[in-house]
Amino acid sequence: MKWFDNTALTLVIIGALNWLLIGLFRFDAVAWLFGSLSWLSRIIYVLVGLSGIYLISLYGRIDSMSEL
Repeated sequence: MKWFDNTALTLVIIGALNWLLIGLFRFDAVAWLFGSLSWLSRIIYVLVGLSGIYLISLYGRIDSMSEL
């Protein structure tokens, strides 16, 4: 399951960097690379969002790891 955590974390970091670019420069890197709301860019947005939701579970797992 560690590979899944790492993949999800990588996707969320990519999403965060994309939001940084949007906020600072109004530049959407995903839309630039894959087209504005093309099916591929929509899949990437969905995967980033699902990864973020999945990583919410990290809070409980970090707390349980600190008890060891």
